[in-house]
Amino acid sequence: MKRTLASWWAGAFAAAAFATSAAGYPLDGWEHTGMSRLEAFDRAHEVLLKRGTIRAGALKRMDEVRLGLVDHPDFRIPPPDPQFSSEIRGLLGGDAGAYGIAVLDITDPERPFYAEVNGNAEQNPGSVGKIVAALALFQALADVHPYDVEARNRALRDSVVKATSLIENDDHVVPFWKRGDRSIRRREIVRGDQANLWTWLDWMLSASSNAGASTVMAHTAAIKHFGAAYPPSQSALDAFIEGAPPGEMAALLHDAILDGLRKNGIDASKLRHGSPFTRGGRARMPGSLGSTSTARELVNFLARMEQGKLVDPWSSLEIKRLLYLTDIRIRYAAEPTLDPTAVYYKSGSLYACGGRGPCGKYFGNAKNYMNSIATVEYDGSGKQLRYIVALLSNVLGRNSIETHQALARRIHHVIAERHGVAVPPPTRAAEKIGSQEGDEEGVLPAGAH
Repeated sequence: MKRTLASWWAGAFAAAAFATSAAGYPLDGWEHTGMSRLEAFDRAHEVLLKRGTIRAGALKRMDEVRLGLVDHPDFRIPPPDPQFSSEIRGLLGGDAGAYGIAVLDITDPERPFYAEVNGNAEQNPGSVGKIVAALALFQALADVHPYDVEARNRALRDSVVKATSLIENDDHVVPFWKRGDRSIRRREIVRGDQANLWTWLDWMLSASSNAGASTVMAHTAAIKHFGAAYPPSQSALDAFIEGAPPGEMAALLHDAILDGLRKNGIDASKLRHGSPFTRGGRARMPGSLGSTSTARELVNFLARMEQGKLVDPWSSLEIKRLLYLTDIRIRYAAEPTLDPTAVYYKSGSLYACGGRGPCGKYFGNAKNYMNSIATVEYDGSGKQLRYIVALLSNVLGRNSIETHQALARRIHHVIAERHGVAVPPPTRAAEKIGSQEGDEEGVLPAGAH
């Protein structure tokens, strides 16, 4: 029967489009969250693995995704190790000044090693800033249900969130599937689409949907407004989302973002994203706290997540699950050397033309921001590797996807050599950009920030 089911799903998914900025939740989490795409992928995972749609490191179950530093509440990121930092700098060559990079090796939490190059250099986080929106939502839920995580989960699972003017305009595609469908569809979100808040979080972080992010931000404001009564009646929720004064919504959102950062040990002057990601979102929630990030503070974010200190252990674990790659891997995470590893990941890109030489997507000549954060977990031959990377780059006129993939491979080998772990050779070549990129996360006019 199992073989027959796999064969059925092989045909069902033959025409599915997977070229999207994807990550995702553990595939067996569909009953816990109500995310229908997880059920689809869980049923088809053997076929998808054979086809290369997902990688071997994507198959952890919910109970296998764990917080790596939860037993080390007093953990602190150590000062940069000079030799380790020099080794990481050597990987950057003559472009080192165009990078901000931080690497935290927690393979042995009792003896962590930390390296950074331009760790305090600031750069617009792009879509990496969506982790700030996720933290604000989980903090808002905890504020109204401080001792009841099931109430928080009900708010995420049982809500009915409609697509409104907040989604305009976004060309990212997201997965749609329901039981009985013979294929999963990827398309843009349109007005009237409905899903629960878990699904909108998944769309925001996995498909990197800007429409998803603005909608999550609006519902974070709604949680601040309705408190423990969220989700209220559908009519009350619709009236607030579509009719509340924009200034009120903006104030609620900004308070939620700052609460999420400051209550959880994140320096808001070094990491924040204060503006919705769509024009429609900015119309409903105007104003901006400004957006910035540093490699050091991004590593701090992920380290505190591993400690269970982003809100609390439940929220930290759920955020980590949302970042777990269970779909096509892109950019830094697409490096074939990482195929056997579990990768918890978010990326963001912004580019601008106006400088010298040719210019295009991912190789801007006025700005060429590419940002990646990753927690990498490798288990092989009885040995483990655990490390966190934050990588910000602005190398003009160079293909930023290729440079990030190359750095992913080199950093992995550096960490492996430190622990005497033999990294198996990749079983495939790096994919071409067009096969892994189906979205455009942002285009800045020349000189914009």
